[in-house]
Amino acid sequence: MTTRAGFIALIGEPNAGKSTLLNRMVGAKVSIVTHKVQTTRARIRGVAMEGQSQLVFVDTPGLFQPRRRLDRAMVAAAWGGAADADIVILLIEANRGITEGVERILEGLADIAQGRKVALAINKIDRVDAPVLLGLSKEMNDRFNFVETFMISAERGHGVDTLRQWLAAELPESPWLYPEDQIADLPMRMIAAEMTREKLILRLHQELPYQLTVETENWEERKDGSARVDQLIYVVRDGHKGIVLGNKGETIKSVSKAAREELEEFLGRKVHLFLQVKVRPNWLDEAERYSEMGLEFKDGNV
Repeated sequence: MTTRAGFIALIGEPNAGKSTLLNRMVGAKVSIVTHKVQTTRARIRGVAMEGQSQLVFVDTPGLFQPRRRLDRAMVAAAWGGAADADIVILLIEANRGITEGVERILEGLADIAQGRKVALAINKIDRVDAPVLLGLSKEMNDRFNFVETFMISAERGHGVDTLRQWLAAELPESPWLYPEDQIADLPMRMIAAEMTREKLILRLHQELPYQLTVETENWEERKDGSARVDQLIYVVRDGHKGIVLGNKGETIKSVSKAAREELEEFLGRKVHLFLQVKVRPNWLDEAERYSEMGLEFKDGNV
């Protein structure tokens, strides 16, 4: 039986639906999904099986106009993920069409298209009428020579099976790259930190989420089969610490409970989660924080 395997990069603007598509393809939640933009920082790989093909997804940070060091490192990681892939899927939103951000991505695509297939996936198709979709598809294909175009709704699952089957057939012949039952290659410590960060972003609706990061400081396996997980939440100023803790510690308790429950469901066992908030004014400029997020510190240089 011929087996196939390879890397697929999902690229697009922030909030185009890349994480939602990845999670639907893999059939498990491996990438954080929130209503906030720019939530995916590290290149998360999700692994899906389709017949005899192993699809390894690289969920890249959204491509946007970078302003800070962290932004620049995220954009570098996104283009780096695309350049390492066998197949690149550009995801755009049907209801937003060709935005300035999509224009910039189209300009950069030519550089990474050499030696790999680039397909277009128009997402959120349930939000526009058919003539608009067809017009958008034609305009995008006039601008770039996509090998295929897919109409999908990552949230509802429409068209996702067709896309996955096409990807499975197009990947190169290869032995599988991961054990069949593995869904993500991120260390569990990082997945746990991402889960807590998602809960913080959902709970805090200010600009604060982009000024914080979560690290799993300690992971202890206990004899009873449970795990003790200690995490640090870094914020840049004292005022932010108060916001994260909340009145009488209510916010941090609620975040801890939600993150613990999701982690227990993911692992299928009991978890004891302990969160601590620390003020680190310069964490955005510390190389160690970037490596914890799976990003290259040097990529943040101008």
